[in-house]
Amino acid sequence: MHNYRWGIIGTGDIAHQFVKNFKSSQSSIAGVAARNFEKTQAFAQEYFLPTAYETVEEMLDNPEIDMVYIAVPNNIHHYYITKALEKGKHVLCEKAITMTSAELEEEITLANKNNLVLQEAMTIFNMPLYQKLKEIADSGELGKLKMIQAPFGSYKEPDPNNRFFNPDLAGGALLDIGTYAVSFARFFLTSTPNVLFSEMIPFETGVDEESITVLKNDYDEMASVNLSFQAKMPKKGIVAYEKGYITIDEYPRAEEAEITYRTTGETQVIKAGNTKDALNYEVQTMIDTIEENENDTLPLTRDVIQILDEMRSFWNV
Repeated sequence: MHNYRWGIIGTGDIAHQFVKNFKSSQSSIAGVAARNFEKTQAFAQEYFLPTAYETVEEMLDNPEIDMVYIAVPNNIHHYYITKALEKGKHVLCEKAITMTSAELEEEITLANKNNLVLQEAMTIFNMPLYQKLKEIADSGELGKLKMIQAPFGSYKEPDPNNRFFNPDLAGGALLDIGTYAVSFARFFLTSTPNVLFSEMIPFETGVDEESITVLKNDYDEMASVNLSFQAKMPKKGIVAYEKGYITIDEYPRAEEAEITYRTTGETQVIKAGNTKDALNYEVQTMIDTIEENENDTLPLTRDVIQILDEMRSFWNV
């Protein structure tokens, strides 16, 4: 069995989560690199990683590194994805994978040219619960899909220097939490939706603080996406069909959902996977895609990034 060796780019909170909870029988973490070597060394020591690289370039030049996990601010995803793919590394990049569809298409072309796997670290597309719910929905027992609600509200301290509100670091609710809400909606929608309406209220720095968006596809399925960085809202996703509806609490890393049947009022609890292993499911998807030699073109991720582009066009951003 091949043991794939990961290199980590970045030492922020999500990188800590990735390494701290890492479990894989087919891969191991071989090193870390970031712009601040002192933080890189501390990160490697904390998790007993073999190597702390002085630069990302040094790590990417190491032929023993098979793939990289990119966990840096959104505005430099494109740069590091390009560098990694050019050096022959498979890439798993944190959401949002790129800031625009144009960037994503460049990366997909480069990945395909070099026969490499490029994936977005979007938990919703990897959690076992969603695969199970999709099977139930596709069976037809719930009837036609009608409406989806995808709210995500988070309170961030209103500090203009914080990355959440800093336009130079691609701040704003859309690229941070909006990708989850849009990915949730897109996962259940039968086809790619268009943005019918979207309105945003900006923070003082100009980034989006809150927004409301309506999506609709050719099957007359609709979805509402409500985002806020200054108001906490339950992450309760609702997927409504003619014969019943699915409710999913804490939907970004959910392990449990409830189906309520319209005619009888009966409920059914569906369980699959484990919230604590959310990032490990992304790791396994990467390995499976590589092993199966799939030419994965990220169809759902492509749609999500396109939707984000459309939302910003409504905002004139």
